Amino acid sequence: MESAIDWHTAKALLEWQVELGATEAIGDAPVDRFAEAEAAAQAAAAAQEAPVATPQSAGARTDPVAEAEAAARGAADLDALRAALAAYPHCALKQGARSLVFADGRAGARVMIVGEAPGREEDLEGRPFVGRAGRLLDRMLAAIGLDRAAAAPEGSVYITNVLPWRPPRNREPTAEETAMMLPFLRRHIALAAPEVLVVMGNSSAQALLGRRGITRLRGQWDEALGLPALPMLHPAYLLRNPHARRMAWEDMLTLAARLEGA
Repeated sequence: MESAIDWHTAKALLEWQVELGATEAIGDAPVDRFAEAEAAAQAAAAAQEAPVATPQSAGARTDPVAEAEAAARGAADLDALRAALAAYPHCALKQGARSLVFADGRAGARVMIVGEAPGREEDLEGRPFVGRAGRLLDRMLAAIGLDRAAAAPEGSVYITNVLPWRPPRNREPTAEETAMMLPFLRRHIALAAPEVLVVMGNSSAQALLGRRGITRLRGQWDEALGLPALPMLHPAYLLRNPHARRMAWEDMLTLAARLEGA
């Protein structure tokens, strides 16, 4: 049934109601708000008493961390691990990233560096530490005789990150993202088989050492996954805080002394 009032008349009547001070549209039938509140309270109580869903009752709900552990465990070598990461479906970061940034340098090197996550240039190129922070890292390594491009394991390094995909706006990894990627990182370290780990940045320290506060941790040898681990300031931090480069140089000398004495 069509309304007998045309659009222009209805609009004029509505504007008149607004001018009179009307702020709400009231329905033709009354609404019992007390009954609504009581019904909502009953629904909340029923929800609290409902049984908790199990994997069987919820259709075998997926556990992303368990799937990551199974996928990482099944990787027999680094190529297989890279393929397992590329096929892993549960980390939303891969949807917004251009590249999977797996590693750079020489597998089997004495030193393995673990950074936090790729940045814009790393995402574009598909390799870790290739932006400004990466170029600074290369200069720091060269100062103690290390080079990611070196052929011999004694003078080379192997580099990766906790996350293989760039987070939006280069934000820090979330706890959920780190938890999903940690099984892959552990397997990565086991397959690369370095002698020592260099843990660069807070997110890396949290993932491998279970602690944050890199400015307090830096320069002091620790242990991660059964390997000697040296926390260091991330080169991106050094770009923002040039006064901290002296501490980074001290840490590089600490690493060189460990390698020479081994």
